Amino acid sequence: MKTRKVAAESVPFRDAWHPMDGVTYLNFAFNAAIPSVALDAAQLSIRAKQSPHLVGDAEFFGPAASVRGSLATLLGADPDDISLTTGAGSGAAMVAYALRWSPGDEVLMGRGEFPMHYATWKPMEERENIKLSIVTPRDRFITADDFVEALTPRTRLVSVSHVRFDNGAMLDVPRLAEACRKNGTLLLLDVSQSCGSCPFTVGDLGADFLVCAGYKYLLGPWGTGFLWTNRQHRDRLRAGPYNWLSQGTDIFSQINLVDPPQSPTMSRWDVTEWSSLCNFNLTVMEASLKFVLRTGAGLVHDHCQSLIDRLFERLPPACRVASPLEPSRRGACGCIEAADRNDTEALYQALRKANVVVALREGRIRIAPHLMNSEEDIDRFLSVVADTTEGWTRVAH
Repeated sequence: MKTRKVAAESVPFRDAWHPMDGVTYLNFAFNAAIPSVALDAAQLSIRAKQSPHLVGDAEFFGPAASVRGSLATLLGADPDDISLTTGAGSGAAMVAYALRWSPGDEVLMGRGEFPMHYATWKPMEERENIKLSIVTPRDRFITADDFVEALTPRTRLVSVSHVRFDNGAMLDVPRLAEACRKNGTLLLLDVSQSCGSCPFTVGDLGADFLVCAGYKYLLGPWGTGFLWTNRQHRDRLRAGPYNWLSQGTDIFSQINLVDPPQSPTMSRWDVTEWSSLCNFNLTVMEASLKFVLRTGAGLVHDHCQSLIDRLFERLPPACRVASPLEPSRRGACGCIEAADRNDTEALYQALRKANVVVALREGRIRIAPHLMNSEEDIDRFLSVVADTTEGWTRVAH
């Protein structure tokens, strides 16, 4: 991935968010602060629910089409291949239940993966008589080669994150996707930590399925997300409960309410009754996605990487980097740790007390900025770290 460096102080987007007086918010990889335009959209949606007699058919159905179109633009995809979900987990569950399994089929996931993967595939062992296998990395960070070496003739699917939640490491997805194709293996990719913060298209990645939570770098609320399905698989999936509202019309009186047909597009698996103006989550996501498209994932990526580079370069000696140092091998966030887990947790508590909001994940402190953040925010983080760790044991970097 090519990157371009931008001056962290030159990005004029801080005012796009509601002010957080006295707080340095560096936790977008967990729960994004939605931009002000999305708050305005929520108010419009609430007013529509207050006065439903003013909502016409086009307004009722419009937000779902808008969200699907924005996602398609962001992903370089066809809107017909996108389902609107409540998160990455609901998208993965759709795939798990829709695939046709054979006894002995194997699913691979990485050790220490985000628990959504385990929670999706472990129950399928009993339900479908398949096997979930855990891939252990040879080195510090799991790589595409670790998965490639674990592939067997029985491997039906690999379930993996594009960017890891616990260390920010980015997977070489095209390398893994090519190996999966040659092996006849499907690739389900969780892009929750990269979509909106790393520029890519579905063609770049080569996965069979993408799942994503909308409340991280897509800047949406909790309870939003999407599933993208490669067109070649769409008609091979097993039938399942479908969204009766998705009938290719935005005129309610033309909807078949007796024996509604199943949409030929992936909108048939939109979360039922989720896709209307009266759903506050959907209208907020619509506005957030337009903001994401206006700023561009490339700008977000380069700005955040510049801030993380600054943090890594100036990290006090009592802490060490817990993410790949090479920018091409990590996403938009970065992780650090102290000499041991207890010290790391103590540092995390000190940061929280100082209103520097980060995440503690698997014994590491994760720093996940966005366009609202500046070098000043990183320097405040570093100042708290330096003050807290003064006199602590120096660790090897």
